[in-house]
Order: sequence, then structure tokens, then C-alpha cells
Amino acid sequence: MKVPKRESNPRTSVWQSVLAALGVVTFIIFGVNHLCFAATTQQKSFSSAEEAVKAAIAAARSSNDKELLAIFGPQAKEILFSGDAVADKDRRAQFIAAYDEKNRLATKGEDTILIVGKQEWPFPIPVVKKGQSWVFDTDKGKEEILNRRIGENELFTIQALLAVVDAQREYAMKDRDKNGLLEYAQKFISDPGKKNGLYWEAKQGEPESPFGPIMVRARSEGYKKQESGGPPPYHGYYYKILTAQGKDAPGGAYSYLVKGKMIGGFAVVAYPAQYGNSGVMTFIVNHDGKVFQKDLGKNTASVAATMKEYNPDKTWEEVKE
Repeated sequence: MKVPKRESNPRTSVWQSVLAALGVVTFIIFGVNHLCFAATTQQKSFSSAEEAVKAAIAAARSSNDKELLAIFGPQAKEILFSGDAVADKDRRAQFIAAYDEKNRLATKGEDTILIVGKQEWPFPIPVVKKGQSWVFDTDKGKEEILNRRIGENELFTIQALLAVVDAQREYAMKDRDKNGLLEYAQKFISDPGKKNGLYWEAKQGEPESPFGPIMVRARSEGYKKQESGGPPPYHGYYYKILTAQGKDAPGGAYSYLVKGKMIGGFAVVAYPAQYGNSGVMTFIVNHDGKVFQKDLGKNTASVAATMKEYNPDKTWEEVKE
């Protein structure tokens, strides 16, 4: 996968670069919160294509998750729930905004397609006639929806990792904890009252932390610290700092830690919250700034979560700019 070119300040241009590289509308389908839904529930049918579309829009506006699942059918569960509730909510809002901006129905063969927005974006799931009724043919648009979502998240994650590299380099330019050492951060968020992570709440008149712009953007998007269970996925991916590298990394195997301080380098792994849904590839990067990718398969979550070192052997592919 090719990555968008970085601008002069990658940490503040990550999101703009990703959207420009995609060149497509970022919403994919109505995002909804996860809830139980029996696979045997029958999909709703309607008297016309217009009625089907109006019902779907009404359900999205009112955040009626159960109704959305009934309209699109049990086979829509995977595409409705990406594993990232914040991103799902944002996609829904973007879709409704585009629909309100402009909408029409177009016929293509036996399919009736909803077109939304001034850019005339076709909704991937068509409405089709089944007997005397009309239903959304979710299976027909499912692959396209997943491919677009995964592609968007993966492009974003590549740029986000490059932003982490820049933030770590900035962090290591100063003695943040006044111990006489220039070191890298071992965590993303600092402990209260400390500067041992890439982000901390800057006091009035104080320069912002290396991760400051990224955190401001994340919060504006609706991401926030969860009360329990660890941080939420960010644009479909979890991130973890690695403190060592393996034999296949340049320079061979060694720990980045010296007496508990990370001065020998740094690395980060990013892996999808839901494999095959929010993403497919797992990505790694270290202080050299080269991003590698690999499909870890259905056990991605457990493999990546237990990863201790950066080790891009021949099974990893470098992401080229």
C-alpha cells in the first residue's frame, strides 16, 4: 500500500493527508453501537424503493440500532459494527449530512441506488425488488463497504505511525523528567503531573506536548479515555509501544531500555480492533521511520497484543511512499 506524502508538519497534517489520498467520501455506512441481534431475525421489506430509503434514513437519524439491523438484515451486522464506536458514529453523521445536502434514486439494471451529496456518491447497498416487495440487497454491497473502510483505516494508521515517530523524536530532544538523560517516551499518555509520555496537559504559557495536536484532534472527533478496559481503538486500530527489537531488525537484537530508560530507540505496533472489519494489516515502525506491514490472520489481536519486540523479518513488507 502506498502512503500519502508527508507535509512539513506531519503531526498536524495526518488527517488531511489521509483524506486527500483517499479522494473519496469517508463515510461508508450508518455507524451504530453494538447490540445483540439474533441471526434468525427476518429482514424488513417495503412497498417501494423510496419507502425503504426513507425508513433507513429515519432509523439512522434517531440512532435506532435495532431498526437499522432489521432494515439491512442480520448479514449487515459486520458492516454496521466496525469495532470503533466513535468512527461508526462519525460515518453515520457524515452520511446523513450528505443525504440532506442532496439525494436521489437512480436505476441500474434491476438495482435502485441511492445517490447522496453534491459529489453524487452512490450508496453501495442497492434496493432490489423481491417478489412484490423491496429490500436492501446488503450482500451485494458488503464487500465494497468493508474494503473502503479497511483501506481508509489502514491509510490513516500508516500516517499516524509516522506522526508517532515525529513525536518521539521531538520528545527526545529535551530532558523531560530532569534526570540528565535524553530519552524516548515509554507510553503515549503521561502519568498525572508528569511528562513521561508523549502527551501531557500543557500549563498556560507552556509549549504543548509532542502529542498535543493529535490529542486535540482525537478529542474533537469524540475519542476519549474509557473508564475501564484500556484505550479505545483509534480509527479502527490499537497502538502499543515496543521496547526492544529482534534479530531481523537493523543492528540485530537488543533492548531499547538501559536501566529502565528508553535511550536505545523505540518502536510501535498498530493492529486492527476487529480483523477483517476495521482493518487487515498489522503495522510496525521504529526510530528509523520505516513502516512495515503484515497480515497476521484471524489471530491478529492475540499475536499483536503479546508482541514484545520490533522484528521485521522477510515476512513483513515495507510500506513504500
